[in-house]
Amino acid sequence: MTEIAIVGAGPYGLSIAAHLRGSGIPFRIFGRPMDSWASHMPEGMHLKSDGFASNLSDPDGVFTLKHFCAERGITYSDSGIPVSLETFSAYGLAFRERMVPELEDKLVVNLEQVKDGFLLRLDTNEAVFARRVVLAVGITHFEYVPPNLQQLPPEFLSHSFCHRELERFRGRDVVVVGGGSSATDLAGLLYDAGARVQLVARQETLKFHNQPSNKPRSAWKRIRHPQSGLGPGLRSRLYADAPNLFHHLPEGLRLKIVRKHLGPSGAWFVKEKVVGNVPLLLGQAMENAAVKNGRVELRLRGADGAQREITTDHVIAATGYRVRMSLLPFLTDEIRSSLTTLDGAPKLSSTFESSVPGLYFVGLSAANSFGPLMRFAFGAAFTAHSLTHTMAKLGYKNRAAVSVPCSVPVTK
Repeated sequence: MTEIAIVGAGPYGLSIAAHLRGSGIPFRIFGRPMDSWASHMPEGMHLKSDGFASNLSDPDGVFTLKHFCAERGITYSDSGIPVSLETFSAYGLAFRERMVPELEDKLVVNLEQVKDGFLLRLDTNEAVFARRVVLAVGITHFEYVPPNLQQLPPEFLSHSFCHRELERFRGRDVVVVGGGSSATDLAGLLYDAGARVQLVARQETLKFHNQPSNKPRSAWKRIRHPQSGLGPGLRSRLYADAPNLFHHLPEGLRLKIVRKHLGPSGAWFVKEKVVGNVPLLLGQAMENAAVKNGRVELRLRGADGAQREITTDHVIAATGYRVRMSLLPFLTDEIRSSLTTLDGAPKLSSTFESSVPGLYFVGLSAANSFGPLMRFAFGAAFTAHSLTHTMAKLGYKNRAAVSVPCSVPVTK
């Protein structure tokens, strides 16, 4: 038996565990450390978030990405130097070793509500009873593929979440569908890998972030466009600093903000790799996709109504993620039917608790309740502080707090 079980070991799960550990609150945490980052994002990718906005959170705020890079001799800047996927993944694994040694590399295959709590069944055939469960599954299970592509066989269609190595596409025709960061990242990396890649997007123009400037900013610009973990701008600063305030907004307004704020856009350092190198078919809606003579035939329709057809060997849907409780395979039907949802995501209280007492959701699943901050690693600090405070108020503080000095060397 355990008081609290955390399911998921990405930035949110690890940060929550580190804070609970530091407060002496009993817990167990299950999952593969940094799995989405280490196994499901393409090699050579860089984070769109700045370095200062890419920290995991420990109770004392000492083991930052900046600290990790200084220990390893990795070039770092709070802004202006892109953080590589390899660096961020290694940082997360080092954070796990130092701050969350309790992590159990096991998967939860079934979560059942029972009297006074929950029964978790693991892939090791172990059964664990927990009074409260925190689901920190991130984007895992929530890949979205547009309906007009779903009928394609898996050998001709994949989601961007499926790709770590791109070498297998060398010399092949690939169409990437989407206009956001995942799409532009993949298109550029596929081009580097020697694929004949095209990018198809509904947007008539691709958007890219502006490159950070090293020049001092005027007082007016600092006021009008303040920096934040979500990027510059008053709205981004508000959503980054006040997720509790966001929680009190009307539901319809919250959904509108989550859908539209920080819409599809690529990182500034990807623009030169894509524009001019990758053929762009913009302003094109996907009407139909079918396999003919061993290739995929795509029928597109432009904004002017004109149709065109293109053929390719493989289609990669870089079309984002949509939270749906039906996509979490380990939830029982009883739990699913008891969850009150808001546009597919669980409706959460101000403490991240769902309509199923004792069941909490964090990360992307919490975006409709707490705002765009929950879509980024930067939101892990607020979430970890909030949940730890909640659990402490519930009385889960019955063992000595654990302090891990930052001088402890990280295992290489």
